[in-house]
Amino acid sequence: MDEFVADLHVHSLLSPCAAVEMTPRNIVLHAVRHEVKIIALADHNAGDNVMAAIEAAKGLDVTVLPAMEVETREEIHLVTLFDSMRRFKAWEEIVSRHRPDRLNDEQKFGAQFIVDAQDEFVAVKQELLLAPLSLGIAEITRKVAELGGISIASHIDRPSYSIISQLGFIPADAILAAAEVSRLTKPGDARRLFPGIGNLPVITASDAHTIHDFIT
Repeated sequence: MDEFVADLHVHSLLSPCAAVEMTPRNIVLHAVRHEVKIIALADHNAGDNVMAAIEAAKGLDVTVLPAMEVETREEIHLVTLFDSMRRFKAWEEIVSRHRPDRLNDEQKFGAQFIVDAQDEFVAVKQELLLAPLSLGIAEITRKVAELGGISIASHIDRPSYSIISQLGFIPADAILAAAEVSRLTKPGDARRLFPGIGNLPVITASDAHTIHDFIT
């Protein structure tokens, strides 16, 4: 059986908390250099840089999956992952309708940059991305599943914005494919440390906001 190194939670500079070095092409080239075969660009509540990353990866030995890290009404972060841009675009439209009707404060949160496949500046996204959607975890995971995607509980070993820190358990109506831990927690220890996840599969992802986070 073939094995691949994958990182299913990487932020680009569209996320206001990410470093400006986190451009789609730079992320893709670092993935190739460090033999990461599959990556998912998962920015906060938006996906404007996903297509640029997919285009930047053409002809290279890395696959980019369309993804988005969304914040639920309960202030839980979920990575939502898709296998096609068609399905991902449908999800983007749903998310855009449920973001708060507020503008981003660059001084407080940071800028939200949209770039192309060559990492050239395209625009600054004005809508506030670091805020909860008006949808709860059950609604989000159901809608993602209906579109053919999967939802992963983000960084369950962190003290904020995780399903464990917010709820302490997996709701029966949440449709989750896995729980994510950082490199600080061994997947084999996750169920003992966080019994609230039950028998949910556990994965490790970087949640990278800098290139150093991504490649270490």
